[in-house]
Parts: sequence; C-alpha cells; structure tokens
Amino acid sequence: METQQSWRLKLSFRNATIFLCFFNVIAVLLLLQGFLSSYSSSFNTNLNSVKLRSIRESEETRRAMQPLELIKRVKEIQQETYTEPEMLEPKETKQTSAIDLTKRLKDIRSLTDAGSVKALEEWRKRKTERQRLRELEKNRTITSQA
Repeated sequence: METQQSWRLKLSFRNATIFLCFFNVIAVLLLLQGFLSSYSSSFNTNLNSVKLRSIRESEETRRAMQPLELIKRVKEIQQETYTEPEMLEPKETKQTSAIDLTKRLKDIRSLTDAGSVKALEEWRKRKTERQRLRELEKNRTITSQA
C-alpha cells in the first residue's frame, strides 16, 4: 500500500503538468533552432552570392585596367635584348672589352697629376727613412748585447 501511495505522490497532476511544460519548452527550442538555421543558411547563400558578384566585378575591372598593349611591347623589347648578345661574335666582344680596358687605363693615368706623384715620392722617402732607422736600432741592440 505504501508503494501505491508513493507512486501517487510522484505522479500528481502538478508534477505531470510541470513535466509536460518542460517537454513543450524543449520542443519549441528545437523548432526555433531549425527555423533559425534554415533562415541563416538562406541568408548566407544570399550574402555569398553578393560577395561572389562583387569579386567578379572587381576582377573584371582589374583586367580592364591592365595596359595590355604596353605589356606586349615590353615583352617584345625584352625578347629583342635577349637576342642581341647572341648575334655578336665572341672575337668582337673580346676586342671591344680590350679597347674599353685600355681606355680606362689611359683615363686613370691621365687623372694622376704631378701633385699626387710628388706626394707618393715623399711617402716613399719617409718609409725608407723609417726602415733605415729601424735597422740602425736593431744593429745597436745587437752590438750592445754582445
């Protein structure tokens, strides 16, 4: 008997109403989630199509703004410059480089003036004088030690 009464207390109308309301709230939340997810996915597809359209338009405008004629001309010029060195013979390049080298050497010699030659001679004299003094000092130390 006590077990029947304990079940009756647990299955009262009040407890059944609370359980049914709780179940209804969960069902409503699940339905709302389903509706909102379908709405957001349709919104995302609309948003994605708008983004794709704007990306395509920007790509088209970027391509339209490229100077195609200029690019073609630059490529032609680059191809011309790459073919020109191959057309020269090796002897000619050696001769021209030798001529350039001799011209540079002549220019360097002409740039040296008399003042720099004098300065170089004075430096050489000082250097030899210092070396001579060092040799004398070495000889003095050797003779004093012996």
